[in-house]
Amino acid sequence: MTKGRVWKYGDNVNTDVLFPGRFTYQMLTPAEMAKHALEDLDPAFAAGVKPGDVIVAGKNFGCGSSREQAAACLKYAGVQAVVAKSFARIYFRNAINLGLPVVQAPEACDALASGDEVAIDFGRGEIVSAKGAFRFLPLPESVIGIIEAGGLLEYTKKKLAALRNPKT
Repeated sequence: MTKGRVWKYGDNVNTDVLFPGRFTYQMLTPAEMAKHALEDLDPAFAAGVKPGDVIVAGKNFGCGSSREQAAACLKYAGVQAVVAKSFARIYFRNAINLGLPVVQAPEACDALASGDEVAIDFGRGEIVSAKGAFRFLPLPESVIGIIEAGGLLEYTKKKLAALRNPKT
């Protein structure tokens, strides 16, 4: 479950505006990456985003180049989830692998506006706001495990450690 404020964007938000291409091959810390999140689309985002905030967008979110920095910079900026009408497939996988929840909820995307407060229950598949409750397919237990672990790498380490040290 997460609670936060909405940042609303439109259709076809591509990876070049999520994380500017000019920084793709630079070695940046997570804090430095967060400072460049969405700077070419919304220059106020990086300075105004708060931990727990949620991005709501239209169709084809994360289209463009296959770069994981486009998901990582949002996570490092404190974004707790991205809700969109649809996602580019590679962005969807990159986000989950990095521990950033992504959900498709077209009705919520139509109803919500920037500044709205929302609560998202990933296991129940529900977004609640003053504008109503909106359903989406609940995230599978394995995906919730990846998110709770902080990403696929940490989830895998945890699973391997459990195999090496089974509780008796």
